[in-house]
Amino acid sequence: MASSSGTKPSPPLRRMSKAHGMMFDLPSNIGNSVVDTDMVPSSLPSIALILRVANEIQDDNPRVAHLCRVYALKEADRMDPASSGRGVRQLKTYLSTKIEEEKDEIKCQLARTDERETQLYYQIFYEKNIKEGQDTKQPEEMAKFYRIAMVLRDVLKTVLPSSQVDYKTVKYVKELESRKEQYEHYNILPLYAVGIKPPIMKLPEITVPFQAIRNVENLPMPIAHSGSDVNLYVNDIFDWLLSLYGFQKGNIANQREHLILLLANIHVRSRNLETYYQLDSFTIQHLTDEIFKNYESWCHYMHREPNIKRYPQGYAVQQLQLIYIGLYLLIWGEASNIRFMPECICYIFHNCFMESSHSKSGMLNITLLVLKMASDVFETLSCKVHPVSDANQTAVPDHEYFLRTVITPIYKVLLKEARKNKEGRASHSTWSNYDDLNEFFWSENCFMLRWRREGEKYYFQHLDEIPLPNEAMVIVAWRRSGSVYTVFDEGFLRRLLSIFITSAVLNLFEAVLDVALTFNAWRSFEFNQILRYLLKLIMGAIWVVILPIGYSISVKYPTGVIKFLKHWTGNMQNQSLYNYLIVLYLIPDLLATVLFVLPLLRKKLELSNWRIVTLVMWWNQIFPLVRPTKEILDMHVENYLLYKIVPNVAHKVGALIAIWAPIILVYFMDAQIWYAIFSTLFGGVLGAFRHVGEIRTLGMLRSRFRSVPRAFIERFLPLAHHDSKTKLSDNSIEQKNMAIFSQMWNEFICSMREEDLISNKDQELLLVPCSSSDDSVIRWPLFLLASKIPAALNIAKDSKRKEDAKLIKLINSDFYMHSAVVECYKTIKCLIDGLLEDEADKKIVLKIYDEVSNSLQQGKFLKEFKMSGMPLLSVKLEKWLKILMADHWDDEIYKAQITKALQGIMDTITHDVMINGQKLHFLLTFKESAADVPRNSEARRRITFFANSLFMNMPTAPKVSDMRSFSVLTPYYSEHILFTDDELNKENEDGISTLFYLQKIYPDEWTNFRERRHYQESKEDICNWATYRGQTLFRSVRGMMYYRKALELQCALELPNHNGLWHSRHTFTSREEESARAQALPDLKFTYVVSCQIYGTLKNSDDSHDQSRQRSILDLMLMHPSLRVAYIDEREETVNGESEKSFYSVLVKGGDKFDGYEREIYRIKLPGPPTKIGGGKPENQNHALIFTRGEALQTIDMNQDNYFEEAFKMRNVLEEFEHSCHWQRKPTILGLREHIFTGSVSSLAWFMSNQETSFVTISQRFLASPLRYTSATNPTNSVSLIFWLIPQEVSGFNSTLRGGYITHHDYIQVGKGRDVGMNQISSFEAKVANGNGEQTLSRDVYRLGCRFDFFRMLSFYFTTVGFYFNSMVTVLTVYLFLYGRLYLVMSGMEKEILEKSIINQNKSLEAALIPQSLFQVGLLLVLPMLMEISLEKGFRTALADFIIMQLQLASVFFTFQLGTKAHYFGRTILHGGSKYRATGRGFVVFHAKFADNYRLYSRSHFVKGFELGILLVVYEVYGVSYRRSSLYLFITCSIWFLVGSWLFAPFVFNPSGFDWQKTVDDWADWKRWMGFRGGIGIQPEKSWESWWEREHEHLKYTNIRGRVLEIILALRFFVYQYGIVYHLDIAHHSRSWRVYGLSWGVIAAAFLLSKIVSVGRQLLGIELELVFRMLKAFLFLACLGITILLSKTYGLTISDLLAAVLAFLPTGWGILLIGQACRPWLKGLMRNFMKEMSRAYDYIMALLLFMPIAILSWLPFVSEFQTRILFNQAFSRGLQISIILAGRKDKSSPK
Repeated sequence: MASSSGTKPSPPLRRMSKAHGMMFDLPSNIGNSVVDTDMVPSSLPSIALILRVANEIQDDNPRVAHLCRVYALKEADRMDPASSGRGVRQLKTYLSTKIEEEKDEIKCQLARTDERETQLYYQIFYEKNIKEGQDTKQPEEMAKFYRIAMVLRDVLKTVLPSSQVDYKTVKYVKELESRKEQYEHYNILPLYAVGIKPPIMKLPEITVPFQAIRNVENLPMPIAHSGSDVNLYVNDIFDWLLSLYGFQKGNIANQREHLILLLANIHVRSRNLETYYQLDSFTIQHLTDEIFKNYESWCHYMHREPNIKRYPQGYAVQQLQLIYIGLYLLIWGEASNIRFMPECICYIFHNCFMESSHSKSGMLNITLLVLKMASDVFETLSCKVHPVSDANQTAVPDHEYFLRTVITPIYKVLLKEARKNKEGRASHSTWSNYDDLNEFFWSENCFMLRWRREGEKYYFQHLDEIPLPNEAMVIVAWRRSGSVYTVFDEGFLRRLLSIFITSAVLNLFEAVLDVALTFNAWRSFEFNQILRYLLKLIMGAIWVVILPIGYSISVKYPTGVIKFLKHWTGNMQNQSLYNYLIVLYLIPDLLATVLFVLPLLRKKLELSNWRIVTLVMWWNQIFPLVRPTKEILDMHVENYLLYKIVPNVAHKVGALIAIWAPIILVYFMDAQIWYAIFSTLFGGVLGAFRHVGEIRTLGMLRSRFRSVPRAFIERFLPLAHHDSKTKLSDNSIEQKNMAIFSQMWNEFICSMREEDLISNKDQELLLVPCSSSDDSVIRWPLFLLASKIPAALNIAKDSKRKEDAKLIKLINSDFYMHSAVVECYKTIKCLIDGLLEDEADKKIVLKIYDEVSNSLQQGKFLKEFKMSGMPLLSVKLEKWLKILMADHWDDEIYKAQITKALQGIMDTITHDVMINGQKLHFLLTFKESAADVPRNSEARRRITFFANSLFMNMPTAPKVSDMRSFSVLTPYYSEHILFTDDELNKENEDGISTLFYLQKIYPDEWTNFRERRHYQESKEDICNWATYRGQTLFRSVRGMMYYRKALELQCALELPNHNGLWHSRHTFTSREEESARAQALPDLKFTYVVSCQIYGTLKNSDDSHDQSRQRSILDLMLMHPSLRVAYIDEREETVNGESEKSFYSVLVKGGDKFDGYEREIYRIKLPGPPTKIGGGKPENQNHALIFTRGEALQTIDMNQDNYFEEAFKMRNVLEEFEHSCHWQRKPTILGLREHIFTGSVSSLAWFMSNQETSFVTISQRFLASPLRYTSATNPTNSVSLIFWLIPQEVSGFNSTLRGGYITHHDYIQVGKGRDVGMNQISSFEAKVANGNGEQTLSRDVYRLGCRFDFFRMLSFYFTTVGFYFNSMVTVLTVYLFLYGRLYLVMSGMEKEILEKSIINQNKSLEAALIPQSLFQVGLLLVLPMLMEISLEKGFRTALADFIIMQLQLASVFFTFQLGTKAHYFGRTILHGGSKYRATGRGFVVFHAKFADNYRLYSRSHFVKGFELGILLVVYEVYGVSYRRSSLYLFITCSIWFLVGSWLFAPFVFNPSGFDWQKTVDDWADWKRWMGFRGGIGIQPEKSWESWWEREHEHLKYTNIRGRVLEIILALRFFVYQYGIVYHLDIAHHSRSWRVYGLSWGVIAAAFLLSKIVSVGRQLLGIELELVFRMLKAFLFLACLGITILLSKTYGLTISDLLAAVLAFLPTGWGILLIGQACRPWLKGLMRNFMKEMSRAYDYIMALLLFMPIAILSWLPFVSEFQTRILFNQAFSRGLQISIILAGRKDKSSPK
């Protein structure tokens, strides 16, 4: 910026201060003098401003600048005399040294003394900049001058006593102090600012609400004590509320602007601006209803009268409503973390109106709330004036009073509870979150002024609703006849009634679960709640006893357990008693059923669930399974191969469990499979009805392009444009439509050119030429007319004479050929007419054209004109056009080519006609087909999607002035902002840089970029190009700012007499006023806030990387003036002599020509660090939420993008909030589809792109439309902020629970980046699985499940936690199947079963397992994917994509991710501890080392893969499989496929994973990692020991239930040993328990040997290495001797040794797992032994994994094949070339 002394020719020097105040551009000649501002610590923020002023006025008056530094030093001594703050002493030392250096060198210029010098300079500065600038300077520049003047005032006070200041200076100082608020920086509206008003302040929709809130004439003014330092300037209702409650100034200014913009946008709709004088009652009432909707619902629930209905006498209702709205906004704006507790805010607002007499003496501090405030609104208004007696007089509260007395106490409770969380490791029952505390305000207890928490109420669904019908079906099927008519048999009916005993047992089990799982929360339960649980448990136990006894009495000939009960009851016989007991047992359920079906809606929902269908389905599924089960029970097993641990229990029951257990689990997945099929079919049909995919290729676009302008007008043209009373012809309407459409279309094409998606040639072919008002020709883009003229010439040349009609018919048959001919014909006429100067020549040309017209009318064209000469004419026209289009600098050559008569008009032709000449040249010369224009696939997709969306169902866009205002909010933490040159050119081990990677991934875009920069691109240009291809903040901001660009174009299109085609209904005094309105409307309608939580930390950091990120964010603000950045500022403040931290929520914006740095707009103090309570991202969004504007909010993640053509549809999208059917509520959340723009980066990114696309389209479409539920989990959602002024984090759960309605729309899209590497994707899936595990335990899921109807409940379940639960069930099914088969093989039961032909031939048991295999390989994910691709791209494309995906091993990828979901979901259910996992959003061009993959997947995949592999090996070795069954082979092969995927997928999808040199380096790195000792401060990436500690960290904090379950799960590893040892040759077919006991002796001996070796290594060490080696040799020889002895004596064989390995390795792992679960109780020695044992197992697993990798790496073609799978062809080829070049470079480099 220019300093006060004048404008400097050189660019300004920019420096960033570590403090938080105003920043200025400094003149370049200051040099390093500005370094002092960089040294200011955050505890002295005011010092930074003083030093900046000193630097600013250095050129104007060096002496005064010196005095400013002296004043800064004095202020630093006053604020921190002990220099206890960080960096204060260094600052003082620096200033002292600098002051001493300047003391004698700088002299006064205006006077002889410093006192007089300062006064004169102050007066000159004030008159020149403040006084004269009020009518000539803009508000921002005036704000800067004001800050300089205030610093000069303070300096003047230090050098001159107040009594010696002259009258003129005192007058200027008082004028400034009285108008302080008029010199503040503003956000959008400079309401009280001094200076030239921007155009937005001239809008009537702003001035009218502004006047309304300034109506304070009849309000009672506050009275303060004389000692109060609070200014009492009451300019509007917000200042009046500030005087009552003590809100912060920043909050007042922020919400003042917020309310004015809300009123302006609501009131302006459908109103005539000519009569726009005041707000009407409808607008204020509408805003009141919407803002207080939640408050009124809360009052209704609490049985309280809403205070907003109370209107004191003597006030206008509108004025009171504005006061109520303003008060609510101020409370909400200052609530900080309490905004996550909407009912708490309702309570605070409600108490603002409570009479003071309601207070009680014994209440806690936290519940005093607003009762301690100066006065309440209702009482103040009722009294009209404040009492003037000293006894009642009240001081005006300070500006932090409300924060200190109301918000901070509640915040401290939240913080205290958050600390109990222990970073997610503590149990949910030990601490309270936002919802827990907020639910206190749902109860009447909140009005009793006691803060106490009601415990969490978790309930379980009735388990008896599911298994009882199944049990009844089994009983029916168990009858030998198998007929349903057996239900009429009395004996059978008696047996069927036994299902109620099962029901009683399940009810008791449910009661026990209720007590067990809620016991920890009983201390916070009410007595009646505890009594309810106990009564439920007691009644369940009573029924479990009574019903079996009653049943035994009713049975005549009992057997088994019933016979025992019969003996216990004696000979009592009463068959009707059991019936009576059943009736009593069912009475509660019958009453509940009657009450449930009474409401009409629920009755319809229940009746729609056809029981007959369920009956038939279960009959078909159960009956085939019962017959083989009965055969197994009747089977006699003679040779049971295992020791019977419990002899009295029939071993056939174990066989039935082994067979039935996996089948029962499969039934859990059946509904998921049917849901996937149904949602795919229904979603596809619904998409077809919504016209999705009607235009999916450029060929389809060409065929319908003629109707595109008309569709564009119907969708986007406001209704005012259709008010023309003039009847226009069809051609005129089409011409008018094209004229409007061409402007938007051309902006669209130009935006793609700026993004380098298309080339210059593509741009020329795609642009629509602009038509003048008197042009009768409709001009179409060249890509439609390409090659049409040469084709028409060929048709004409081949035409015979007297065939005019045929020629015309052929030409007219192709609409675009006809258009090309007409346009070419008329353009040539216009060109020639403009070139010719002589009138005679013009008449000749005109006569020729007349002859052509007459011959066409008379049908004699072919007769009078020779078509054979047309090609020659075309060639001459081409040469002539080339001459006209060429540039000539030599006049002689120029005269030789063109006649002398055309010299006078050549400049006119060059500038005005050249566009037509360019297009005419293309029409005549372009003979190629434009079918592949544009060539870029992304550009083709965007063009076709936009064109297709014009024909989809969307609301008509209103006028810009009538549209809803909206904001976009993007949270940012530490992701990439802008790629630097070093980051782009940093090479990996193969010499591959990120820039090279991007050039090969986007080759056409790189070529287009270089063409756009004329092949002279700079490093900055290249960095920007690469940045816009990554998932960066620059890309997101550019995309979101397209909203403003679209609004500017829409405002321009709405200007009156635009293009001379229509008139507006409004009249204005001048076109300048129209233009000013068009410039101001985008600011009124759109705001973009980036919530950069750590921006303040980046400013204070000394790290160069942090400083670079801060400068990049600053550059974004300077590039986009309407961008706002909100951040959390941490300051050190001295309070009572002690330094303490304070936190502020700050909003800044970029500077303009007056200021090159950010400018602080609002600063609102927070009660404490907000991120210490909740998660980082929601708190980051929450603190910035108060700075958003408008009636809707769009939440956008930092890895998202937007497009200009999609931003054009935002008006239509916002209209969805107003459109609803008569039976629907208005939506509160709008879901938009996302396009994954990272799909082309790699094959994995393509898989994720297709999966995500199907989820955000077909799945969300199905959930939103028929089911009216969508979770809104994707961040691309528009929220009706006016409805959700008190929201928690934008959440579908919360919206649905509060009665919100969520929709999804396909006609608009935004870009979305996804993880592109294997490890990134796995981390993302783990994070989502953890989140779903936590959701499973949440009250939101429970309440949604209870409140949804049957269909929406199932849809909600299967799309959220149910999907992950079924993923876990899929894995459990595999485990149960294999462990069951292991038992059958080891016990010999399988051989006996296979000998039964009826079982062997029954395929039902095998067919039931097929769904598991389908779920496992990801086919359920492929179904919606195929449907959506077929819908949008065609079936052939979908089929081809499916085949290519399978060739690129997509099934391996999906199977691997199945294990990720199951592992992390199950771990969260067992132990909790869900946490955020940073996935990274960069490009994967680096090879992940073997150790990295092992750390990430060891416990989640590798261990489980080896376990399943051992199970399959044991079964294949000892079992007799179904060799004749293809179904069984399919199931077994699918499990082998799962094992291979889990073990080797990370290496298959790892770049250069099979490169030999990298494999060698990975092995060395892995051995180094395994051997490195851990300790405090050692990262897991450095040491195995540190990783082992972190990997099992969840077992440190889990509860006893988690430990017990871990131990129970670990017991499965002992099955191997129990089964295998009885099959060893050395056992000699013995079934004695001694065999199993001796096997444990072998294990104990092995542990003893390992312990001896370990202790020997510690004791003998290096000094006695020889002795240690001899010890090991002795142990080895002893083991070898024992083995030989056993072989010769007892028949030990080699197969026994191999089998022992399979038996004892799992046992050791099971012992290790149990030891880890019991780790807190193990002593140090035992703990070290467990660690070393785990290290040995990791060595073994790593060796088994590494061997096949090494073998494949040795084969050279494997690496090339893998690279081709991972990346596209261009990158694969470039990668191989780069590796060759890197190798040559290494060879040629000197050693």
